[in-house]
Amino acid sequence: MELIDGKLISAQVKAELQAEVEKIAASGGKIPHLAAVLVGDNGASETYVASKIKSCEQIGFKSTLVRRDASTSEAEVLEIINQLNNDPDVDGFIVQLPLPDHINVDHVIEAIDPKKDVDGFHPINIGRMAKGLPAYISATPFGVLELIKRYNIETAGKHCVVVGRSQIVGLPMSILMQRNTYPGNCTVTLAHSKTQNLKEVCKSADILVAALGKPEFITADMVKDGAVVIDVGLTRVVDTTKKSGFALKGDVKFDEVSAKTSYITPVPGGVGLMTVAALMYNTLLASKKEIYK
Repeated sequence: MELIDGKLISAQVKAELQAEVEKIAASGGKIPHLAAVLVGDNGASETYVASKIKSCEQIGFKSTLVRRDASTSEAEVLEIINQLNNDPDVDGFIVQLPLPDHINVDHVIEAIDPKKDVDGFHPINIGRMAKGLPAYISATPFGVLELIKRYNIETAGKHCVVVGRSQIVGLPMSILMQRNTYPGNCTVTLAHSKTQNLKEVCKSADILVAALGKPEFITADMVKDGAVVIDVGLTRVVDTTKKSGFALKGDVKFDEVSAKTSYITPVPGGVGLMTVAALMYNTLLASKKEIYK
C-alpha cells in the first residue's frame, strides 16, 4: 500500500504556480487576482476561504474577500457577482457554498461569467468539460486527476467506480475518468444511494472514488485487493479525545481498507489540500486567458 500524499503534491503545484507568478511579475505582467464571496457564518466555509486566501498569499496572487452576513438577499449577492464579472482586475472568483437557504444556488452559479468561473460550476464549463473542450474543471475532481497523474497510476482500461453523484464532485469525476486522455479511458460506473448491490459494485472497482459525504461508509468488504482508493469525503465527527472536540473523517474506513489497497488517499492530508491547489491553478489559467481566448 502506498499513501497518496496530498500535502506533498499540493506543495509541488503551489511551488510551480509561485515560480510562474514570479516570471509574470519580472516581465511586468498582470498578477493573477482571485476573489471569494462568503455569505453567512458557516464554520467549515470560513476555514476553506481562509485556506484559499492564505494560498493566494503564498503563491503571490492578489486576493479579495467579499463578506456578507446570512441575512443578505439573493438580489444583493447577484449584484456582487455582477460587479466582479465586470471588474477587469478580477481574473476569477468563487462564491463559497453552501449559501443560506433563502438564496437559490443555481441562480448564483449561472450569474457568474463562465470566463471567471474558476470553481468550474457553471453549466457552460460543465458542458465544455463533457465535450472535451477547454474548460475550468471543478477543483476537487481536478485535484484528484492531478494526484493520479503525479503518482503515475494506470487508468486506461480500468473499471472506475465513483460513489456519489453531486454536480460538484461525483458527476464531473465520472465524466473525466472516461475521457480519451490520461488520466481517463476508464470504464466508469456512477453509483449512488439508490444503487442496488452497492457493495458488489464497489468491489468490482480497480479505482474507487468515494464522494458521498458519509463518514467511514466504505469498509474493507467493499474493496477488492489492490484497488486504488480515492477518498473525497471530509466530515467533522464529534471526538471528545480531541482538543477541538471533533475529528475529520473521510468516506472510507481507512484503518481497515488501507491494507487491501495499492494506493489510498488519507483524510486529512489527501484530496482536500489538492482542491485549493487546483483552484489556484484555474485562477492562473484565467489570468492568462488560456481557457477562453
